[in-house]
This record gives sequence, structure tokens and C-alpha cells, in this order.
Amino acid sequence: MLRADSISAILTQLWNVTMQARARIIQSVRLVTAVVMLGALSACGSDRSNPLSPAVQPEVVNNTDAFSFQVTGVQNASATLDYSWQNTGTVATVNQSASIASGSATLVIRDAAGTQVYSRSLSDNGTFTSTAGVAGTWTVRVVFSGTSGTINFRSDKG
Repeated sequence: MLRADSISAILTQLWNVTMQARARIIQSVRLVTAVVMLGALSACGSDRSNPLSPAVQPEVVNNTDAFSFQVTGVQNASATLDYSWQNTGTVATVNQSASIASGSATLVIRDAAGTQVYSRSLSDNGTFTSTAGVAGTWTVRVVFSGTSGTINFRSDKG
């Protein structure tokens, strides 16, 4: 028969083992949490959504039937930016106003069927009309190739 002091000693040992296991689990959870947080913070270090540079932030207004894009202070940028734009019409009127010091920038617009309806150098300032396309979600693509300067354009349902 077990004595009370033996039972108490066994329960104390069981308690100590349980608490040590609990401490190890908490330590493991803290380590995993720290690794996850470090990974999340390192992902914040680079802005993959803005390939131009962290200092250059395009101003984009993307409304149904009206899209506008402006970026200033571009320095030797090479990047391609794509945007989805809702155009309920079959043509677009594009107004371009840029000041490109070096390199090139091109605006390409595709209709809802993926057909290219507009392509022009953004150094060509003025108002232009796309060819007819399919209404719906259009793609607006801005291609920078060693570009320095200011880019400004607007596309509206034509």
C-alpha cells in the first residue's frame, strides 16, 4: 500500500514534468512566432507592387470609364505596370502629356477580348482615339525603358 507521502512525491514529480513540458511548448511557440514575424517584416522591406522605386509613387485614378496616371521624378526606370480598367464603351479617348528627358515610355491598351486597341509613345503629347474594341475589362499597360521624366495620361470612354 502506498503511503500519503509517496503519493505526494509522485504527484509532485508528475507536476514538475508537466510544467517542464508546458514551458518547452511555450518556448517553441514563441520561437515559431518570432520566425514568422521576421519573415513578414523582411517581406515589407521591398515594395514589389511598385517596380519604379520606393521614392516614385504613381498617382492612379481608376474609375469605370475614366482612368488617369501620373508619375513625377522618374529616374532611369525600366518597368512594366499593368492595370485593369472598366470601359463600358468600345473606344477610348486618350490624352497624353509627358515630359520625358531620356529613355522611352509606351502606353498600350487592350480591350476585354485582349486585342490591342492602342499603342503610342508617351512622348507624343496630345489627344488620340483608340481603335474600336470590346467593352468590359480593359488592360492599361505602361512600359518604361530607361525612362527619366514626368508621365501623365488619361483615358476615358470614347
